[in-house]
Amino acid sequence: MPTPKFILELREKIGHDLLWLTGLTAVVLNDADEVLLVRRADNGRWSLVAGILEPGEQPAIGLIREIQEETAVEAAIDRLVSLESLPPASYPNGDQVQFLDICFRCRPLRGAPRVNDDESVDVRWWPLNALPDLTDREHTCIKHALSPDPTPIYLTPES
Repeated sequence: MPTPKFILELREKIGHDLLWLTGLTAVVLNDADEVLLVRRADNGRWSLVAGILEPGEQPAIGLIREIQEETAVEAAIDRLVSLESLPPASYPNGDQVQFLDICFRCRPLRGAPRVNDDESVDVRWWPLNALPDLTDREHTCIKHALSPDPTPIYLTPES
C-alpha cells in the first residue's frame, strides 16, 4: 500500500515516533445483502475498504475517493456509523501510528467491483451471511451499519 506523500514528509521530520492520523472506513452495502470487501496486498486479509484522510480533505469526500480508487465502485454516503480512537499500532519498518477512525455506511451507485490500484489483490461483494475472516472491529462496524438506529457510535464519559 503506497504511503501518502504527506506522511512520508512528516516521517522525515519525526522518524518512527507516534503519528496521529485520521482513518476512514467504509461499510458499502448493496441491495442483495452484500458488503464490499477488498483483499489487501500487504497482508492478504479481506477487509472493509479503508484509507487515510488527506490534509484539508472532507471525510465523506475522502472516503468516496478511497472506495473508487480501490474498487472502481462509485458510492454515496448514507450515514456516519462510528467515530473512535483505535489503539496505537506499529508497522514492520518501526513506524508508530494511531488512528482516529471515521466509519460511514455507504451504498453503491455504479461500477462493477475490481482491483483498481496496487493496494488490493481482489475486490468483491460478500454475502453478509458468509463473510470471510474479518477483524472484530470490522464485524462491529458492519453490525452498527446494519442497525436501524442511525445514532453514530462513540464513547462518552458515561460509556
